[in-house]
Amino acid sequence: MYFCSMERRFDPVEGKNAEIIETVMNCPEVVNLPEDVKFKVRLCVEEIEENILDYSGTTWVDVHVNAATDELKITFKDGGMEFDPLKRQDPDINAPLEQRQIGGLGIYLCKEMMDSVSYRYENGSNILTMVKKIK
Repeated sequence: MYFCSMERRFDPVEGKNAEIIETVMNCPEVVNLPEDVKFKVRLCVEEIEENILDYSGTTWVDVHVNAATDELKITFKDGGMEFDPLKRQDPDINAPLEQRQIGGLGIYLCKEMMDSVSYRYENGSNILTMVKKIK
């Protein structure tokens, strides 16, 4: 059961990258987290919202932050073209730099830093949810 929640729509979304990040990071649900968890949350929020704003073609983004005693859940919903970033093959992080493909590292980091990342396309909207367990 979630005991604290923030929901905000950004519309129009153009040029709102920093505002979205700061809105999430300034939520009471996030402010009091340990610094190492906040670092991971910020990096992942930045990666997801920049991918949405740069590639989806949406004009709006809804951001939901929910906190419980043992987890933080952040959900992004947008009206852009359907795209599941989790289906993209993970980059080979062991390959020499000159052989690595461009792209995909941010989503890979989100999958590694969060306890779960899920995607669904529902009623014309992309919905991506990240969950971080709080110890």
